[in-house]
Amino acid sequence: MVVSEAPPRAASGPGRRVGAVLFRHPALRLALMLLPAVLWLGGLYIGSLGILLTYSLYRLQEFTGLVVRDVGLSTYALLWQPANREIVVRTVAMAASVTVACAVLAFPVAYYMARYATLRMRTLLYLVVIMPLWSSYLVRSIAWRAILAGEGLLPWVLDRLGLDGLLRLALQAPLVGGPSLVQSKLSLFIVFTYLWLPFMILPVHAALERVPGSLLEASADMGARPRTTFRRVVLPLAKPGVVAGSIFTFSLTLGDFILPQIFGTSEFFLGQMVYTQVGVAGNLPLGAAFTFVAMAIMLVYLGAARRAGAFEAL
Repeated sequence: MVVSEAPPRAASGPGRRVGAVLFRHPALRLALMLLPAVLWLGGLYIGSLGILLTYSLYRLQEFTGLVVRDVGLSTYALLWQPANREIVVRTVAMAASVTVACAVLAFPVAYYMARYATLRMRTLLYLVVIMPLWSSYLVRSIAWRAILAGEGLLPWVLDRLGLDGLLRLALQAPLVGGPSLVQSKLSLFIVFTYLWLPFMILPVHAALERVPGSLLEASADMGARPRTTFRRVVLPLAKPGVVAGSIFTFSLTLGDFILPQIFGTSEFFLGQMVYTQVGVAGNLPLGAAFTFVAMAIMLVYLGAARRAGAFEAL
C-alpha cells in the first residue's frame, strides 16, 4: 500500500494576508499601483500651483525690484490696467479665431475620412495628419518663417498670381523685396492654425466614426434631403468631437509664448507676457497673476466644453 504525502501547507504570515486582501479587492490593487505616479505628478502639479498662488499674492517693489512678501491683491489690481486687459483680450481673440479656423478646415477632412475614404486612403490621410507631429515644433515654425519671408514662397506665388495687392493693402507694405509677412498677426494666425489642425481633425474624426449609418439611412427614408440630414443629424452628433478638439486648439494658442516672439508684432500675448515677466523682468508676482488669468479662462472654457459633451469624445 502506497501512502502519498500531503502537499506542504503554505506558511501563513503578514505577506499572505496582504496578498489575500489585494486578491479580493482589485480596486485597491489598482490604486496601490497608481499611487506612486499620482503622488509624484499630482504633488508636483499641486505644489507648483501653490507656489504660484503664493507669489501672486506678493508684490514687487518698484524702486529695488525685490519681491515684498506682503500678502494682498495689489498685483491682481495691476491686471485691470488697460494695457494688461488688452493683452488678455488679444490672446483670447486669437485663440478663438484659430479654433474656429481649425474647426472649419478639419470638418471636411474628418468627414471624408469617416464616411467615404477607403481603408488605404484613410491610412494615407492618417499619415498625412499625424506625420507633421513627428517633427519638432520649432522646425515646423522656422519652415513657415522661410515660406512667409519677404522673398519666400508665399509672397512669390501671390506676386505671380497678381494677388499681392490685397496683402500689400492689409500690411501697408510691398511684399516681394520689402517687409515680409513674418511679423504680422496674419502670419501668427496662419502658423497657429497649421500647427494645431491635427489636434482638431482627430477628435472630429473619432466623433464622426461613431455616427451610426442607420441614422443617416433612416433620415433619408423619411424624406430628408442630404443637406437636412447633415444639419439635423450629423452636426449635432459631431459637436462633442468639435468641442473636444477646440479644447486643444484653444488651450495651446492661449499659452504659447514662442510663436508670438517669432511671428508676432510688438503687441504681447498672454503666454509671452508670463515668460517676459518671469524670465526677463524678474516680476514673479505679476507673472504668476497672469498665469492664473490663463487658468481661469481655461476653467471657464472647460466648464462650457463639459456641458457640450466634449469629454465623451476624448
